[in-house]
Amino acid sequence: MGACVSRRRTSSKAQAPKPSDETSESILGIPFEHIGKYYTFGKELGRGNCGVTHLCTERKSGLQYACKSISKKKLLCRSGNYKDALKKEIQVMKHLSGQPNVAEFKSVFEDSLYVHIVMELCSGGDLLQRIMQKGHYNERDAASLCKQIVTIVHHCHFMGVMHRDLKPENLLFSSKGDDAILKAIDFGHSSFIEQGEKYADVLGSPYYIAPEVLKGKHGKEADIWSAGVILYTLLSGMPPFWADKEEGIFRAILLGHIDFTSRPWPKISKNAKDLVSKMLTLDPERRITSAEVLEHNWIKENVKASHHHKPMDNAILCRMNEFREMNMLKRLSLKVIAQNLPKEEIQGLKTMFSNMDTYNDGAITTEELKAGMQQLGSNFTDSEAQQLMDAVDMDRNGTFDCMEFITAAMHRHRLKRDKNLYKAFQYFNIDKTGFITIDNLKTLMKEFGANDEVTINEIMSKVDTDNDGRISYEEFCTMMIN
Repeated sequence: MGACVSRRRTSSKAQAPKPSDETSESILGIPFEHIGKYYTFGKELGRGNCGVTHLCTERKSGLQYACKSISKKKLLCRSGNYKDALKKEIQVMKHLSGQPNVAEFKSVFEDSLYVHIVMELCSGGDLLQRIMQKGHYNERDAASLCKQIVTIVHHCHFMGVMHRDLKPENLLFSSKGDDAILKAIDFGHSSFIEQGEKYADVLGSPYYIAPEVLKGKHGKEADIWSAGVILYTLLSGMPPFWADKEEGIFRAILLGHIDFTSRPWPKISKNAKDLVSKMLTLDPERRITSAEVLEHNWIKENVKASHHHKPMDNAILCRMNEFREMNMLKRLSLKVIAQNLPKEEIQGLKTMFSNMDTYNDGAITTEELKAGMQQLGSNFTDSEAQQLMDAVDMDRNGTFDCMEFITAAMHRHRLKRDKNLYKAFQYFNIDKTGFITIDNLKTLMKEFGANDEVTINEIMSKVDTDNDGRISYEEFCTMMIN
């Protein structure tokens, strides 16, 4: 979990944590499974209070990942609700999975001693190491990094997530090459944004913490402050607020005086200083937003059109496109699953829906869909937008509501849950025979205008693999998971 595992490089080779025969309290509510069946462990990448991060290799594919192994014993001994925080961290990672500037979530395992989170391996080291090697960056390179960092913030906020612990150690380069992409890791302090809600918990790292966090009432604007501290550090090699002790750092932050007189600031452009000042505005209500940072003249002057964000590459759009390719039975089943998900699992998507719903009428039009995807760096044609709308708009009323959006955009990791799949199967198994028949499909799909013979026969022929004229629970699960 974020507060427990930091990224510190070490040359020692450590054995993968092994579960013992003892049983312990389940943290995630998933069946215990030994990760060694699927992955082999290599060198240690980092170590913290509650666990260790290793290089690991997937047995099946040979691909390398990073695995964060969190000690349940140490986690449960700590004060505070770390169990819920870990669950939330995993939910946030799944929700953001697929965004180009976020380390990709792969899978999670739990055994009697550990929770193991497998994620994308970012082999280029962290931003703090680069700053320490360079001293400070020139304006063009600093602007390029700032754009990537604020793009992370912008995507997180649009998708309903506050990071709350942005710092150079939590920003890793995808590779050692010059064209490496910066990726955010460690969502242990992250939270889903609730409209109008302010948060009281004081967390984050001393140098990067926003003044309103110290005052006990903050929102998503705190991430922009942290990004502003990183930008100041990139340009000068020193954080803007520092002292020998933590209390001194906090006093400097609350005063908010920014030093633009020491070297190298006299040689840095007025535009760069303007952006730093706007990001480090004490009043969060007056602070610049992520969208405004990305449109700032200094960023535009120094950064050419990004090659990192290809059209059609954002996570939500990819999931919606996958949804478009599914048969109607699978789409309807996902809707049943979405309707049964707990509030905390859909909070991010609900906030994202609100951000897209510019008319605030509870319905997304094709134009709002296009504008929303542009916020995440994806542009597509009117016809592509209409195709997506046709797939997501399951009741055929020309727009889609929040539940239709959640159905199409939720992370598919949830399909591995038998209880969710079983609820969906039972919804179609109207006469409780233990099978879905053609008559069941006709009855339930009528309300969605998809009960024509061709559609239903096509579903039956693909899903009914033993050709007995009905769909068993096993056949239904195969359809849903594949």
